[in-house]
Amino acid sequence: MTSQDNASAPKPATRDPWDLPDVSGLVVGVLGGTGDQGRGLAYRLARAGQKVIIGSRAVERAETAARELGLGIEGAENAECARRSDVVIVAVPWDGHAKTLEALRSDLAGKLVVDCVNPLGFDKKGAYALKPAEGSAAEQAAALLPESRVTAAFHHLSAVLLQDESIEEIDTDVMVLGEDRADTDLVQALAARIPGMRGVFSGRLRNAHQVESLVANLISVNRRYKAHAGLRVTDV
Repeated sequence: MTSQDNASAPKPATRDPWDLPDVSGLVVGVLGGTGDQGRGLAYRLARAGQKVIIGSRAVERAETAARELGLGIEGAENAECARRSDVVIVAVPWDGHAKTLEALRSDLAGKLVVDCVNPLGFDKKGAYALKPAEGSAAEQAAALLPESRVTAAFHHLSAVLLQDESIEEIDTDVMVLGEDRADTDLVQALAARIPGMRGVFSGRLRNAHQVESLVANLISVNRRYKAHAGLRVTDV
């Protein structure tokens, strides 16, 4: 092909960044689904029509939480939850993050993992960000799960609002980070299943630390203004 042919060749169409895949048929597992954040995410996704499985170290706790939430949610031990799910949200406490993922490495192989854990410390001055050796909770997950596709999202959501059955819409954006566009598109689409929410691509996993850390600022906002603050990204 000549240089003239190259110049006249049609350019590929620009992809619409809001053209997201249909994720309605995916099974979503929530590790740590008996805690406030995991429970809230499980409830909202199931309410939006997603098939959801709650995972816990104790199957009885998972089954109890699932019964309480209803909406067809199932409860299972963590390993079974991971195996049966297409997408697995990690919503465990930070102090159990590494241990949980190490134990589930083989069960999470080949899965799309969404880490929403915020490494935080608390003292008399309030919440403050911790920095894991790997850089962030999401990067720790990626290091521990080499056969999984790790993304980061759902960090800035109020567990109180998520669990409030009287609230129809959660007015917030979800910052989504990851290495592969197909994976971040899937997570954005999952976020968009929840009325009022929008998933916004926010960079690669190396940028996850500041996203996770921002929760410390939101906690300060909420304490000062007696609120349940979220985020909106403007001009996109």
